[in-house]
Amino acid sequence: MIKETSNLAVGTVGVSSQDDIYNGKENGKGQTVKFISHSNRVLGFFTAMDQAELTTEQVLRRDIPWETYMSTKLISGTSLQLLRRYDHRPENHRAQLLDDDGPSYVRVFVRVLRDIFKEDTVEYVLALIDEMLAANPKRARLFHDSTLADEDTYEPFLRNWFIQEKSCKILALIVSVRPKNQNSTVSNGEASNGNKPFTTIDDVLIGLVKWLCEQLKKPSHPIRGVPTAINCLATLLKEPVVRSSFVQADGVKLLVPLISPASTQQSIQLLYETCLCIWLLSYYEPAIEYLATSRTLPRLIDVVKSSTKEKVVRVVVLTLKNLMSKGTLGAQMVDLQLPQVVQSLKAQAWSDEDLLEALNSLEEVLKDNIKKLSSFDVYKQEVLLGHLDWSPMHKDRIFWRENITNFEENDFQILRVIITILDTSSDPRTLAVACYDLSQFIQHHPAGRIIVTDLKAKERVMKLMNHENAEVTKNALLCIQRLFLGAKYASFLQV
Repeated sequence: MIKETSNLAVGTVGVSSQDDIYNGKENGKGQTVKFISHSNRVLGFFTAMDQAELTTEQVLRRDIPWETYMSTKLISGTSLQLLRRYDHRPENHRAQLLDDDGPSYVRVFVRVLRDIFKEDTVEYVLALIDEMLAANPKRARLFHDSTLADEDTYEPFLRNWFIQEKSCKILALIVSVRPKNQNSTVSNGEASNGNKPFTTIDDVLIGLVKWLCEQLKKPSHPIRGVPTAINCLATLLKEPVVRSSFVQADGVKLLVPLISPASTQQSIQLLYETCLCIWLLSYYEPAIEYLATSRTLPRLIDVVKSSTKEKVVRVVVLTLKNLMSKGTLGAQMVDLQLPQVVQSLKAQAWSDEDLLEALNSLEEVLKDNIKKLSSFDVYKQEVLLGHLDWSPMHKDRIFWRENITNFEENDFQILRVIITILDTSSDPRTLAVACYDLSQFIQHHPAGRIIVTDLKAKERVMKLMNHENAEVTKNALLCIQRLFLGAKYASFLQV
């Protein structure tokens, strides 16, 4: 279970005293996720705003000519009465009105957004809804009240993108609390006249994903754009259609650059919500395929090594645990020295029992995974990643003796990759280890000299004999000596 205390709630639909609580299920495995926030405003604007920009408070000071709208039949007499009771009233008075007849006020707000296009009025009603949900996120459920079955409560927010960001946040929260029986083929209501089809859940979610990806690529606001998009994604990625659309839109790669150590409160929150998105995606196989081939894993481990924020460490640890059994990711984690990182984290004084439990669980999964991985599997993964280091297996004679025939797999694929590394890598340590491994192959394989010569490795190694790095030069020389002398006469050579 994840329990959060953050400045910005994610997917919050309930409150308990000052806490906003969201309960949901993930992955179809009955894993309950709980996020708790002590935030006063869940859907408000970010505080880092330019002075010249429009604020919610400024918008709510406007006087809207509701009587004029009634005279032009844009709103009904009943709507006018409700708006007069609600407009510019104290918060406790508004709260009582919503408690007594919340669906009626939601109906009025939705109809105003649907029928009136004057920007000042649209912004005003959006600010009213934002304020209403910020005070009590449970009120998002009012949009799904049975008395609103004849209202399309999604569509007005899709076309009113102050407007885009606020609509996006409101819509994400409303969608997140829809009834469970409202699946991808069902709209949010049934038109009473049957003339106009209602906006389906898929319409809403796909539209949201498209806009959110655009915000991550080219933010409409330099400060708020990306945080707003990530905040909404952290709420919506529990939806299967959102995951699918997000991956198809190549959205996963837009998250990876945001996974980096953070220091300020705002950047820590952004990092946390980004990692939360990765955690949600770690339950979706097509997303895992991208995560496995990108720099996601090293970035997550860098974050968990440097972060002191418990919620960030916890969500990363749970993500790593999810990814452990996926393809070659377990071997990558071992290669990235995650077992040592976990040991270091366990030695720290964490106050969160859930985090300690998550660390213990990850450690056990790591131990089991290491047992399952043969040393050659680990070696193979290291070579394929192209980042070689002096891990114990490279200088372990038993490793080379027992695994030398494994190098013959797929027409000497791993050997070919090692030779390619000599041309492509600029890392001295990687080059040195590659030269050493070639020398070990020559030493231990009966036809090592012939195979390495046929693969044109000699010329590449000889170039490295003039490398500026002494470690590279030393191991290149060793490789050439063994190549010329052969296994029979070169066994006495030592590094």
